[in-house]
Amino acid sequence: MGYVLPACSVYRAVAETARAAAFDDNRFPPVTEAEAPHLEIELSILSPAKPIRPEEVEVGRHGLLISYHGRRGLLLPQVPVEHQWDRLTFLEQTCRKAGLPLDAWQKGATLDAFTAEVFGEKSEGKT
Repeated sequence: MGYVLPACSVYRAVAETARAAAFDDNRFPPVTEAEAPHLEIELSILSPAKPIRPEEVEVGRHGLLISYHGRRGLLLPQVPVEHQWDRLTFLEQTCRKAGLPLDAWQKGATLDAFTAEVFGEKSEGKT
């Protein structure tokens, strides 16, 4: 959860999106008090998104934003790496995130790419 465009200062965006991720993300139940001490925080500060051709997408470097008929989907650069996706799967899954057909990137959807500066904590024992 977050902002694609700079809507406010970083500290305010972090506070607002942390609260929203903990309590308002309809994909997950709200975070409980017992879970809170075990949470890890990761921030991705996005560069401005710029148009990109599908063949220029670099897995691990680019994040993607797809837009088509009022629907938008965004996946961060680290997502395809974590899931070991190739470029095609990354493009398709970005479409899926937007609720679009998997081939919308070939059929007129707008495709933009960005990079991200990622900051976070790691638990002991994690790599």
